[in-house]
Amino acid sequence: MSLDTSRTATRHERLTAHEALQRLEHEKASRLTQLRAIGESGTESEDQVMSAQRDTVRRVLKEVEAAFARVRDGSYGLCRTCAKPIPVERLEILPHTPFCVPCQRDSV
Repeated sequence: MSLDTSRTATRHERLTAHEALQRLEHEKASRLTQLRAIGESGTESEDQVMSAQRDTVRRVLKEVEAAFARVRDGSYGLCRTCAKPIPVERLEILPHTPFCVPCQRDSV
């Protein structure tokens, strides 16, 4: 009996549009919850930290919206710099990322 694990062990190279939209919706909902929590908590002494957190969450929400646009135009999952597919594992962690790891590293 032969076990061909190469075929079953490999993951899809790209997320389906439905999977991508589900992940992005979850990311958006999580960030909106974070934004509400930041707005409801804090004191004046924490104002600067809270402001920075709010700015970060808003930036990520913009990135999520841009990712929704990439799903619609068919470019989701492709690196904006090198045009190679972004690994599924990376998209599972950061569904809104427009870059593969090497290009992200080079842009910093």
